[in-house]
Amino acid sequence: MQAFPTPAILAVNHLLKAATWARDKLKPFAGHTAKISMPPFEAAFLILEDGLITTPAPDAEAEVSIALPATAPLLALQGNDHVMRAARLEGSADFAEALGFVIRNLRWDVEEDLSKVIGDIAAHRIVDGAQKFVSWHQKAAQNLAENLAEYFTEEQPLIARRLAITDFSSDIDRLRDDVARLEKRVQRLS
Repeated sequence: MQAFPTPAILAVNHLLKAATWARDKLKPFAGHTAKISMPPFEAAFLILEDGLITTPAPDAEAEVSIALPATAPLLALQGNDHVMRAARLEGSADFAEALGFVIRNLRWDVEEDLSKVIGDIAAHRIVDGAQKFVSWHQKAAQNLAENLAEYFTEEQPLIARRLAITDFSSDIDRLRDDVARLEKRVQRLS
C-alpha cells in the first residue's frame, strides 16, 4: 500500500490544524489506518494521537477504504457532496463515518491564510473578487448548458425532453396492460 505524498499530508494537516472540531473527531481513531483510492491512484494515511495524519507503516492494513470514482475530479467541481455521494466506504463503520464527516465538512479558509501574507483588507478583496469571478463563470456555464439543452430539445430535437420520455414510458405501460388484457380475452374465447 502506497502512502500519501508528503505535500498532501502537509496540506491536510494544515487544514486539520485550523479545525479543532475535525481533530477532535479523529482523535479517538489514533493509530488507525485508512486508504483512499481513485483509479489509477491509491494512498494510505495513519491518524495520530493529536488528530493529524502521517504516513503509515508499509505493512499496515487499512481499517477503512474509501473508493472514489475516476470522475471524482469532475464531481469535485460540483462540490464535496457530489464526490461523497459517489464515494464507497468499506471497513469500520465508526471510523468510516468520522472520516466521511471530516471530509465533507473540512474547508480551507483561504482568506485567513492569505491575510497572513498580504494583510486582511487585500486578502478579503482578493477572495471576494475570486468568488465573484468563479460565480460568474458558473452562471455562464449554467446558461450555456441550459441554452444547449433547449436547442437540442426544441430546435434540433436530438435529445428528448423529460416530459416526453415520461409520456412515452406511460404509453408503453398502458400498451403492455392493454395487450395483456387482450391476450386474456383471446384465451377465454378459445
